[in-house]
Amino acid sequence: MEGLFGWLIILFLGGSGIASTVKIVNQGNEALVERLGKYSGKKLQPGLNFILPVLDRVVYQETIREKVLDIPPQQCITRDNVGITADAVVYWQIVNMEKAYYKVENLRLAMQNLVLTQIRAEMGKLELDQTFTARSEINEILLRELDEATDPWGVKVTRVELRDIIPSKAVQESMELQMSAERRKRAAILTSEGEKEAAINSARGKAEAQVLDAEARQKAAILEAEGQQKTIVLKAQAERQQQVLKAQATAEALQIVTKTLQNDPTAREALQFLLAQHYLDMGKVIGSSDSSKVMFMDPRSIPATLEGIRSVIGDKNNIT
Repeated sequence: MEGLFGWLIILFLGGSGIASTVKIVNQGNEALVERLGKYSGKKLQPGLNFILPVLDRVVYQETIREKVLDIPPQQCITRDNVGITADAVVYWQIVNMEKAYYKVENLRLAMQNLVLTQIRAEMGKLELDQTFTARSEINEILLRELDEATDPWGVKVTRVELRDIIPSKAVQESMELQMSAERRKRAAILTSEGEKEAAINSARGKAEAQVLDAEARQKAAILEAEGQQKTIVLKAQAERQQQVLKAQATAEALQIVTKTLQNDPTAREALQFLLAQHYLDMGKVIGSSDSSKVMFMDPRSIPATLEGIRSVIGDKNNIT
């Protein structure tokens, strides 16, 4: 029994020694090995690795994959003395395992304090309005400065994003009032511009209507003048034609009377009788007129008138 117990102790110690010499590193990780308390430059890669028991010791094992550092909200003061609360998220990875372990004691805590300091410094350079509009520029500045500051630690900062920038409650209330006033101002401007455009369109419409009305009246006047001119011309032509026809009718009547007097001797006495009768009728008409009160007629003038007519007819017959 004592021999069996001894063998078991030997096997246990041997198994423990073998186990201490074998180290398995997961994919994406690296491990640092110290020999007798001093780093000898030996680094364990992913997979199966062997070390010397008692002499070698794994002092640090960490992933080389990209990691996320959540920065809690913190109070900042802007250049115009406005208090705000800002938080961020930082993406980073270890590129040099030796520096990450030997150059800084607590890498994550050191990075967190460094990011907080840089955020406060950058926010203090800007006014409140700029912190909302220049967020991408702030992210670029933080990324560049943090990457330079963490390079001695063997860290590569790949991305920095500000998540929330929240002003104090009093500032929020004043900003809401300002935004409300700005919206009312814009609404008033839009309303006035709309009214202005409506008035301009109305005046333009009235002016165009007046122009069209004036053009229509001008065209109507021109057409009316042309119509009146044509009417006058046609009327003059009709009157002239009527006078020509009347003159032709008078000439033809005179020719008929002349021929009748030439061919019929008794027609002369009849003509004289008719002329005397018309002469008397004319005097009767003049005497019955309202504008005439007294009419004097010399009976001796009648034979003289008839004699004159007879002489005219006689001369015409002699001429013919």
